[in-house]
Amino acid sequence: MGIEVGGLLSLIWLIIIIWAIIKTAQSTAGPVAKILWILILLFLPLVGFIAWLLLGPKR
Repeated sequence: MGIEVGGLLSLIWLIIIIWAIIKTAQSTAGPVAKILWILILLFLPLVGFIAWLLLGPKR
């Protein structure tokens, strides 16, 4: 009734990526590592998010 399923899923995915970027920026990792993870999340969203979950900076 207005919002398509694809649009809704895209919005959810965008929120997940923004959440991952915020968590990365707040982590205790060094500045270079933070920048690299954020760039990976921005340019390779799906692969980057999976890699971030498995290998990303931990608090």
